[in-house]
Amino acid sequence: MKSALVHYWLVNRRGGEHVLDALGEILPDADLISHVIDEKLLVGPLAGRQTRQTFIHKLPFARRRYAAYLPLMPIALEVLDMSEYGLIISSESGPAKWVIKDPDAHHICYVHTPLRYIWDQRKVYQKKIPRILHPIAELYSSHLRKSDQHSSLGVDQFVANSSFVARRIESYYRRDSVVIHPPVHTEQFSIRPDVDDYYVFAGELRGYKCADVAIEACNRLKRRLKIIGSGASTDLVRSAGPLVEFLGRLPDDAYRTTLARARALLFPGVEDFGIIPVEAMASGRPVIARGKGGAMDTVVHGETGILYDEPTVEGLMAAILTYEAEERNFRPELCRQQSQRFDHATFIEKFSKLLPG
Repeated sequence: MKSALVHYWLVNRRGGEHVLDALGEILPDADLISHVIDEKLLVGPLAGRQTRQTFIHKLPFARRRYAAYLPLMPIALEVLDMSEYGLIISSESGPAKWVIKDPDAHHICYVHTPLRYIWDQRKVYQKKIPRILHPIAELYSSHLRKSDQHSSLGVDQFVANSSFVARRIESYYRRDSVVIHPPVHTEQFSIRPDVDDYYVFAGELRGYKCADVAIEACNRLKRRLKIIGSGASTDLVRSAGPLVEFLGRLPDDAYRTTLARARALLFPGVEDFGIIPVEAMASGRPVIARGKGGAMDTVVHGETGILYDEPTVEGLMAAILTYEAEERNFRPELCRQQSQRFDHATFIEKFSKLLPG
């Protein structure tokens, strides 16, 4: 049967695109459909395949301002002719599952997260628009939530990237799902003997990642902290004490070395899954993480890290001190062993079993 991979937008390389690569390995002949595609990113398993873009890509500045066209994306998918596809795999973080399939086709939806813009983080995104427009935004958000729920009826099988996301699928769509964690290239990371005396925070420096919490905790405890990632605001940099170092976005080798030499990874945000904690464990390093979200699937409390409940600076500080009191008991080999539960080959094996026939 002819197959299609439907991805929300292909304009950068993040966790969702790593999943898309793996899906491309599983279905090397599938067409790739997306609202906007940057052709330079069609590499590896995505190279050379037939692509289709929705009408969104023809709109002004679509490659940079794609999020502004979110209200139009459901209809952009619904008008696509999908009658030639017997198998559809949608990759949803932005709108992807709205495609209308042939009655005999099989649709599997891999959910990185239900649409944050209209569900659990809608108030966060509302703050980014003028207050006078909030009533209009809430009205449209309500409409889009109903449309999102309706689109879920066209999905034959939901796949969640974590138990955290599976619970939201059940809550929002009243549908069961199977959990298949995203693929992590754990073989690219290794244990190093020369661990240094610093903690590390890694990731794009957005508010929900809680880099400010990690900085304040290390300021108060007088601990060294290296921050890897782009997007540091002026206020964030000003809040850093003399022991906090902003490294920006590092080349792959430098990133892996910095991660592997840290005492532990600080992960105070709540992620749908969170690839970085798995990469830290693949490097033999424990993870100090909020006990919520994807970290609950990946970090084993007391064995490969510390999970803490209180979402505050004080909560993280207490977790760091707990870790330091038990630091000698954490074994790098056990961390690495845990990480391999989420490797690339495991994803390929589990997802392949879902395909019909």
